Parts: sequence; structure tokens; C-alpha cells
Amino acid sequence: MGLYLLDYGAGNVQSLANTLKKLGHEFEWITTPADFHKATSLIFPGVGAFGSAIDGLISRGLYEPLREYIASGKPYFGICIGMQVLFRSSLESPASKGLAIIPSDIGEFDNADKAVPHMGWNSVELLDPAENAHEGLDSSARYYYVHSFRAAYDWENAEAAEWAHATTQYGQEVFLATVRKGNVFACQFHPEKSGQAGLWVLDAWLRASEAERATGLSTLRVARHPRPRDGFTKRIIACMDVRSNDDGDLVVTKGDQYDVRERTGREGVQAQAAGAVRNLGKPVALAERYYAEGADELCLMNITSFRHSPLRDQPMLAVVRAAAETVYVPLTIGGGIKDTVDPDGTPRSALDVASAYFRAGADKVSIATDAVLAVERMRARPGADGLGAGDGSSAIETIARAYGRQAVVVSVDPRRVYVDPASYDGPYRDELVHGKPDGREDERGRAWWYQCTVRGGREDRPLSVVQLVKGVEKLGAGEILLNSIDRDGTGRGYDLDLIALVRRSVRIPVVASSGAGRKEHFVEVFEKTGVEAALAAGIFHRREVGILEVKEALAAAGINVRTA
Repeated sequence: MGLYLLDYGAGNVQSLANTLKKLGHEFEWITTPADFHKATSLIFPGVGAFGSAIDGLISRGLYEPLREYIASGKPYFGICIGMQVLFRSSLESPASKGLAIIPSDIGEFDNADKAVPHMGWNSVELLDPAENAHEGLDSSARYYYVHSFRAAYDWENAEAAEWAHATTQYGQEVFLATVRKGNVFACQFHPEKSGQAGLWVLDAWLRASEAERATGLSTLRVARHPRPRDGFTKRIIACMDVRSNDDGDLVVTKGDQYDVRERTGREGVQAQAAGAVRNLGKPVALAERYYAEGADELCLMNITSFRHSPLRDQPMLAVVRAAAETVYVPLTIGGGIKDTVDPDGTPRSALDVASAYFRAGADKVSIATDAVLAVERMRARPGADGLGAGDGSSAIETIARAYGRQAVVVSVDPRRVYVDPASYDGPYRDELVHGKPDGREDERGRAWWYQCTVRGGREDRPLSVVQLVKGVEKLGAGEILLNSIDRDGTGRGYDLDLIALVRRSVRIPVVASSGAGRKEHFVEVFEKTGVEAALAAGIFHRREVGILEVKEALAAAGINVRTA
């Protein structure tokens, strides 16, 4: 008897397990339908597609036992997909039927005025701020959301509105952040990925008596109209490029235009051939440091791309597990997320590789070279929109189908290709960027387009950055991580022309990367391009600029940031 966690077979449930251990709460896993009878409290976490969650419950024989458990009156805490399955249905998977405990349906965010998925930190607003049973929520805090579908708050629907507990606004849409009635409490955000604010929510529910958990009162219905500005914040992401050094140890390194080896010796003398791999620290130690300093998200990029086999790369899997045990913000893993074959001939799909990393504690996976090749294949198949058509087999499509598009990041590595602005009439003429008369001296009077590369920038491909980002968006990617080979490691600031071009071309979130050298560069990229997040590596590793320093500069400029 006691607390049980329900794992339906998809998404990152390890992070919740790590969080409960940190908070000192013991638990068991639901492994068979009979376990529901042993549970006196149940948490259902999950990241994934609505249909995959329902199919997973049904195939494991857990769908009806879960419904019966909730009907029994015993405490239930749903997280993200664990909240959405309580509804009748979802536009994400119209053929899949939810538990229909809440008499309403899940709809999709409108991307006309904002990027979708809703990915990042946002506020919550209690419907009855004076109530004592606030479930640990703090209206001044920010919580981490990652979803494309939401339960709109409809106060005129009396039956559904009596479940409403707190709301969140994204763009001009107000949706349910939490629901509570009787024995059921559920949240759309991820408390296990919401830093200390999220830990308080989990701990408040778990430290209440089981009788208190089972008797949540309905909240009075109140009208809630959109405000001029939502509580969504810009994200600051710390990235760690991880690879083996010459001694075989995994270290965090950083390149100058993707070259990670030292160019000079310690005394300024030219190093021997190629030089040693730059060692800027151990990945887990740096991850812990950045979490403590207030990073909104962390990226671990294995730039050796699993030379042997992704699922046999135990050191990197161990890094992810260890980081997930002490870091309570989202974690993205990149490198080698593709179809592979083990040395013994065993085939491993990209979905297998991604699943292993999700189970180890990752929240998102980043795909690079394989995404470019998938779009090239896609463009070879005619499509009415000019983008071509996917065949359902790419890493982007298979992972998004199982886990939702919010779990798939595409890392883009473009470089400038200069052309004659007066005579160029090639296929990328509509994408040309022209140097500004008052811009950088080396750009005035020049024009260029951005060409995609693969294999860490070592190979050019006949594909523009606009063609790539539009293609991966159609295939199912949920976010673009936009690098710049030209700006990488220069400290000259982000390539604003590149970032603005991509931001205009897609409706999914965009992360600006490469070139940050000062805190002012972060303010500039948000003010001039409207991207959702900005990433940096070397300046954080070397402590040239601090994460708190960046956020203070953003707040001073009137840009929403998470400060706690």
C-alpha cells in the first residue's frame, strides 16, 4: 500500500522518480492491473502524444483499471499527458478516446500570433487566490510547459468549469494550468522540470494527508479574459558540447567555428598537430552549476555522434542519468539520434535511441544531419505546398508520432554563401540577405544566402536554411536550434539576419545560438528577432558572462525572464 507511479511506456518518467527521491518520498511502479488495488495514491506523469498514451494504457491492460482507480475516490495527481487523458478527446489524436472524467475536449493552440508548441516558462493564476488549498502554487513563480494542445478555460461550461483550479495565458489564449475536484489534482506544466517552484507543488501534495488529497473542493467559476500581455518568459539555455578527449574521458569542450582543438600551447607556442581537445569541465558538474545559476534549460550535445553505437555508449547514457538526478529543468540531448546498426549487426532505430535517452532522463532530443537528409528525401517527393512529403520513416516523424512534436528539436548548422547582388538569379534569390549601408563594414554592399551543412559543418548540402526549417516543421519538429558556423566562437553577437529569416519562416519555437559575447547580445537578439530562447556555451563555461547577469540585463530591458 502507498504511493505508486504509472508508466504507460512513453516519455521521461525518470525525472519524476528522481524528484520524488530528492524530496524523500518512497514509491512503487504500476506494472500490472493488480497494482492499482495496492495504490493509495497515484501519480500519472508523461510526455507524449495523446493517442500514444491512450494506446499504451490499453495495450498494457491499464485503461479500465485507471478509470476504476479514479472512480474509487483515491488520490490522483496527473502531469501533462496525465492531465489531458482525463478529458473526453484531443484534436491531437481524434480517434483516441480519453477517460471522459472531465466533460470537455482538448484543442490545439492557434499559432497565428505565437509559436507552437507552447514551450517554456509561464505563470499560473489561481481562480480563487484567497483559498488555502492552493496545492503549493505560487502566482509569482514560473512553471515549465511543453505542449501543443490545451484545455481552454470555458467558464460558461458549468460542468467543465467546476474542475478549473488555475489558468495560464499564452498569447491571447487562456487555458487550464491545473484542475482539481474531489480526489483529482492535475497540472499541464511539469513540476519535476520547474525548478524549486515545481518541487514545492509536488511536495505540498505529497505531504498532505491522503484524506486531504482526496477531498479537493471545486473552485468558484469566474470569468477570465486575456490580458494584453501573458506571463511567458524568454529562455536562457546553457549548452555543453561533450566529447571524448585524447585520454578517453568525456569532457565539455567548445569550438571556434566548430574546431574544438587548441590552436596554441600554454605559452602561446603553436601546439603540435591538431592540438589537444579543449577541456572546459566535466558535463555533470557543469550541468549542476548552470542549474544553480538559473539556466532555464540545458543541452548536452555529444559531438562525437556515438561512433560505435548509441545504445552502447554507456558513458554518455550515464552522464544523462547523473545530470537528471540533480537538475530539475529541461534537458535536451543531441548527437547520434538516427537509425544505426550495432557492431554485431543488430539494427537500432532512431526511435529506439531517443527512447533510451528519454528513459535515462532527457526531455527532448536534437537531430542534425539526419534531419537535413530527411528533408532532401522529402523534397524529392512532389507536394502541393512545394515542400514535398514525408514517408513516415524519418527520425523526426517516428519520434514525434510517439512522443509528440515537442520532444523533437532540429539543430541547424548553416553558413553564409556570398553572391553578386547585382547578377545573382539562382534558386535562393528570394532568400538573399543584403548587407546594410550602416551595418558591419565587411557586409556593406554584399549579399548572401544561408546553406545547410551536415556532419558538424564538414559537408555542404544543396539546401538552404529556409528550405530546411520549413521542411522539418512539416515533418513534425517542435523546435529549431539555430546555429551559425560563421559566428560560432567569435563573440561578435548572434547573426540577427539569419535568426530573423528563420523566425519569419516557421511557426515553431526558435532558439538562437552562436556568437554571444556580452550580455547585451542577448537583449539584442530578443528585441530584434522575437525568438523564444537564446543559447550560449563558451562565455558561460569560462565565466565571462553569468546567467544571472544576462537575466538582469533582460529584465532591465523590459523582457520577461524567470528569476526564481
